[in-house]
Amino acid sequence: MASFFLAWGAISNSAPHPSSDVGAPTESATAAAPSVITSRPTVSASPSVLPKPSAHHTAAGPSQPSGHPSPTPMPYSPANPHLALTVAQSMPVKGRAPRTGYSRAEFGPGWVDVNGNGCDTRDDMLRKYLQDAVFDGACIVLRGTLNDPYTGTHIAYVRGGFDEVDVDHMVSLSDAWQTGAQYWPYGKRLALANDPLNLQPTAAWVNRQKSDSDAASWLPSNKRYRCEFVARQVAVKHKYQLWFTAGERNAIVSILRGCATLDLPAPGPNPTMAG
Repeated sequence: MASFFLAWGAISNSAPHPSSDVGAPTESATAAAPSVITSRPTVSASPSVLPKPSAHHTAAGPSQPSGHPSPTPMPYSPANPHLALTVAQSMPVKGRAPRTGYSRAEFGPGWVDVNGNGCDTRDDMLRKYLQDAVFDGACIVLRGTLNDPYTGTHIAYVRGGFDEVDVDHMVSLSDAWQTGAQYWPYGKRLALANDPLNLQPTAAWVNRQKSDSDAASWLPSNKRYRCEFVARQVAVKHKYQLWFTAGERNAIVSILRGCATLDLPAPGPNPTMAG
């Protein structure tokens, strides 16, 4: 008598997560001609993002007939903690605290060397983002060109002359002060003001137009950059445990719904305490 064995194959669906304030004072030109080194760095205006998790998840659902696969899973999960949208929706929402007591000095004396590399933070940002840069020594950028993500245009930078580039605090220091930073120790405010995660060179006039605005009242004119812009703001506030106002969070969530698979930018190596 023949025996028949029926093997039931377990079908496992994997669903990996997809990848998705103002500049320094004008410097005076030195009398002596500096030693000049020219470099052409390859610059990415996009910060690093969190790596995709490697773990696979088994999709739960009703049993399927023999020989038929389970339904194809959604490309991302709304509960994915690596998504900028998910993090934004989970952030605390409170009213804006009074601006009383705020000054730029509460976040340190301008640009400082918090990472110990011998260059102040402004020079670090110019070295990172300017193309066709000409240097005086290891730190000082004499001139270069910025591919400005806020406007989508190219901007010339000349040190000690007609300066067209500022380094913007994406979460402004005044906004940070009113959403939790006024209760911090000085070293944490110093860290926020010099954290590359929160810094982006842009046109000087754009930086001054933005001023202390949050995402509810100001967004870059370059619409292609808006998803990354607000995702960076979410990453900064998440890293430093700041809160959102209701209007700010609603504006950010509305934008991120249009790029719902965008990963939250990684916090970067800078600690949240400096000095």
